Amino acid sequence: MASRPGSTGRRERAKEDKRRRIMDAARALFAEHGVGGVTTQRIADRADVAIGTLYLYASTKAELLILVQNEKFATAIDEGLHAAGAAARAGGDVVGSVLALVEPAVACLRERPENGRAYLQELVFGDPAGPHCRDGLALALRLERGIAGTLARDAGIAPGEAAVLARVITAVIHVTTTATLHLQDGLAEVLDGIRRQVAAVLRSPS
Repeated sequence: MASRPGSTGRRERAKEDKRRRIMDAARALFAEHGVGGVTTQRIADRADVAIGTLYLYASTKAELLILVQNEKFATAIDEGLHAAGAAARAGGDVVGSVLALVEPAVACLRERPENGRAYLQELVFGDPAGPHCRDGLALALRLERGIAGTLARDAGIAPGEAAVLARVITAVIHVTTTATLHLQDGLAEVLDGIRRQVAAVLRSPS
């Protein structure tokens, strides 16, 4: 039986509305309680959907966390790339440009350290073929390539070497933002630690 005109559009709008409610509920609950203090049932209740409906969009709490963090991480990377370009135009040094690029991403990961830590662990150790994990890995690669581009542009480093250094700097960010040693540190302390390590990696004065 053919669908009535407009019925497909209404179904799509209903699906998108449910997805948005689930995302809004997950984002709010993760921010309020941390990923460890939230269950998928609680998210479904907040979103006013059945638990089975929630599982149509994300089959686990980890997938929901990745979905939420991917959105925030993408915005942070956009902000960082813009800030790095502005820093370069202002005549700053390469360490300053790299820090301008990564600061929004680090702030995103440190907004609630438990969540940022869980997110990075899922990207590093989760299933790379999973659609949400795959999207997160693509974002991480975009950040890494942004760092490499900044090194090539602002320090004249050859592309191959810039790519290697960017991988090292990305590892520095991962460790500094997720290590238990730094979980109680404030954002300023974390960024200062990253700045000093980036300066050492690039053999620049700190």
